[in-house]
Amino acid sequence: MPLFDASLHAFLAVNGFATSPFVLILLAFIGAYLGSRVVELIPYTRRIIERREAQPAERK
Repeated sequence: MPLFDASLHAFLAVNGFATSPFVLILLAFIGAYLGSRVVELIPYTRRIIERREAQPAERK
């Protein structure tokens, strides 16, 4: 039971931080930044982005 008590205490502490609007806004910005970085790293999505950027140049 000591492990359960420690994990419950940690969960409640994190839950207290997670309900703060400032922490949620900070997590949203971090998630948006990491999401944009991951999209650039995935080769498939990088090709899609490069094609979209090349389309206006081809039309001119």
